[in-house]
Amino acid sequence: MWNKDEIRGKADQAKGKAKENIGKMTDDERLRDEGAAQQGAGKAEEVIGKGRRQVGNAIKDLGDKVGH
Repeated sequence: MWNKDEIRGKADQAKGKAKENIGKMTDDERLRDEGAAQQGAGKAEEVIGKGRRQVGNAIKDLGDKVGH
């Protein structure tokens, strides 16, 4: 199950892609660059979220093993 960071990261990537495409269509370099940056930040946030989820799962698995 995705966590908040992963969801926000995916949303930021989608918004960034839209901005980048609009910037390309309107020849707006600032908007295009802003979109590309937002996509990068969204990807980083998604990766952090995945890492947190994996750590949480590992801790849960360890707790399950210790509890038995």
